[in-house]
Amino acid sequence: MDRRTAFLIFCLGGLAAATPAAADKLADVLARGRLVVGTGSTNPPWHFRDDAGNLAGFDVDIARIVAKGLFDDPEKIEFVIQASDARVPNVVTDKVDITCQFMTVTAGRAQLVNFTIPYYREGVGLLLARDGKFKSHAELKAAGDAVTVSVLQNVYAEEMVHQALPEAKVDQYDSVDLMYQALNSGRADAAATDASSLKWFMTQNPEKYLDSGYGWNPQTYACAVKRGEADWLNFVNTALHEAMTGVEFATYSASFRKWFGEAPPAPTIGFPAELR
Repeated sequence: MDRRTAFLIFCLGGLAAATPAAADKLADVLARGRLVVGTGSTNPPWHFRDDAGNLAGFDVDIARIVAKGLFDDPEKIEFVIQASDARVPNVVTDKVDITCQFMTVTAGRAQLVNFTIPYYREGVGLLLARDGKFKSHAELKAAGDAVTVSVLQNVYAEEMVHQALPEAKVDQYDSVDLMYQALNSGRADAAATDASSLKWFMTQNPEKYLDSGYGWNPQTYACAVKRGEADWLNFVNTALHEAMTGVEFATYSASFRKWFGEAPPAPTIGFPAELR
């Protein structure tokens, strides 16, 4: 070995010794023996306390799918209950390994965290009373300004409703409960609400409510992990992908049916349809 080669080896060895080891979240979680997940506790069907006081909901089930992939045990999990505005900070500061909390994917948020592949596509729907005057979106639209829609108060509420029903009257309420009360009492002909909430309400009260059959304003829900942890992101994506398309589909499908009252489309056998 010549002197120049020996010198390069010496320098490279010193540089490797001086450089901190890259973060390895996957190895850390496996060594800890449990997954730490940030989520909420007050928003069914996503995350809430059931009658027994246990944390339940679709976000909770998604997190358990990841835990099962890690440890072959969905119970090896610790939930950190957090407010919506803590979803990003708790990931960035390593208070949690992952946030699963009906988090909408945006380009702005993707500058702060890495998003996993989507596990749900949210939107807005129109909830109808089964004994009400109107039975479908087509009937609501045809009725024009004879229709009143209740909606949760926000600066975009009227514009949002008019995307689906351009002539409808819009009544805004400062709580979800009051919005639904307007529908139940007949003061409103429809309630504009999250499609997931609509499906949940119908699952809980199939004799009371109808879906108008129209959805709009799509937004993507995904879990969030810390930036710069490629192996961890890849693992979580693999666990979620196989829950929706592969070996854990039965688990994902059962949860989807439980919370939304319908079965997701089964993955086809043969060529992976998601690659088309």
